[in-house]
Amino acid sequence: MSKADKDAHQEIIPPDIAAMSFEAALKALDEIVAKLESGRVDLEDSIALYGRGALLKRHCEAKLKAAEEKIEKIVVGGDGQASTQPFKAD
Repeated sequence: MSKADKDAHQEIIPPDIAAMSFEAALKALDEIVAKLESGRVDLEDSIALYGRGALLKRHCEAKLKAAEEKIEKIVVGGDGQASTQPFKAD
């Protein structure tokens, strides 16, 4: 993630969510989905939960993108030498 992307991410995502690991954010998102699916949440709380869920989703996507950019796959060339090249999702 470039500095500009990171700065934009920090501006959009509240600090409490931005500080979360991918796993913590995903767990929080799963909890929100379970609450919303239960049908036991009133309308105003549902709207607030949905908004927080959207922010958590955006944060998780940003974390995945940053991880993807760091991944390198090992390639063995015809000469038997291992090298790396940037990860490219298929």
